Amino acid sequence: MVFKRLLGALGVGGPTVDTVLDPAPVRPGGTLSGQVHLVGGKTDFEIEHITLELVARVEAEHEGGESEGVVTFDRFTVGGGFRLAEGEQRSVPFSVTVPWETPVTRLHGQSLGVVLGVRTELSVAGAKDKGDLDELNVSPLPVQEAVLEALGGLGFGFRSADLEYGRIGGTGQRLPFYQEIELLPAPQYAQRVNEIELTFLANPGGMEVVLEADKRGGFLSPGQDALMRFTVSHDGVEQQDWPSVVDGWMRQLVEHRASYGSPAPFVPAGHGHEGQHRDGRRSGPGMGTAVAAGAAGLAVGVVGGMVAGEVVDEVGDFFEGDGEEEEG
Repeated sequence: MVFKRLLGALGVGGPTVDTVLDPAPVRPGGTLSGQVHLVGGKTDFEIEHITLELVARVEAEHEGGESEGVVTFDRFTVGGGFRLAEGEQRSVPFSVTVPWETPVTRLHGQSLGVVLGVRTELSVAGAKDKGDLDELNVSPLPVQEAVLEALGGLGFGFRSADLEYGRIGGTGQRLPFYQEIELLPAPQYAQRVNEIELTFLANPGGMEVVLEADKRGGFLSPGQDALMRFTVSHDGVEQQDWPSVVDGWMRQLVEHRASYGSPAPFVPAGHGHEGQHRDGRRSGPGMGTAVAAGAAGLAVGVVGGMVAGEVVDEVGDFFEGDGEEEEG
């Protein structure tokens, strides 16, 4: 859905902006293209800048609990420096490269519950106005899809996905937040693991796969978290035996002990890693319990009593109602 409104900074009679994204799928590190359609107001205006912001709904933990906010994680100037005449219609095409760590919002055509947007800002006569917001949908890279397909084939189930404010220590993470995909364990691991958390950190050369297991405790031993990282390439995805590779990762993760030398822990804003997870797991926006996963990959389908795609219906209300934002 495209949200169109008058340029509020100039009041009634100002120009309007309507950004239309091309329908072609966008992938992390790929090209986002489209056009910004402008209609002149009741007088001429100098359009100084047309800026696109990539924004995300992000969860943050702090001592007072948990909150959600909007983070701008990239900005692009795509036009400006011209006079828009009274009533004139003008279209400004654009083509920009999104960050490699841009979260995945859709799998097999269905929403994961992660909310991203493209916000258009006009700078006119010294005033700025965020005049248009569009939903941004991002499909997985081939290597991401291969890992998710392998997980589904091994029997892991999708539980939820969200965006967490903070950084994962010891990684090459560049954005101020990361995507966390929560999975139910496959039957062969269910006796030992409550939940698996998966994070992809892509870059031009490949991708870091961060896996964390919430391990069950024994009769005399408490449960514990285990975290491991693996690196894969974008090349040769079709030649890999991904079920074997991913199953090997999971076996290492389940057998992993902190005494073996854990990698650098994740430190979110205001919290240590273990404190975060022992306080209980969080579900992604609008998501609930998992549905079954089959050999075709992780199923998303119907979760928490709603169709997953419906979670994005209120993207405009959420972003438009957020007065403050974090700059990435």
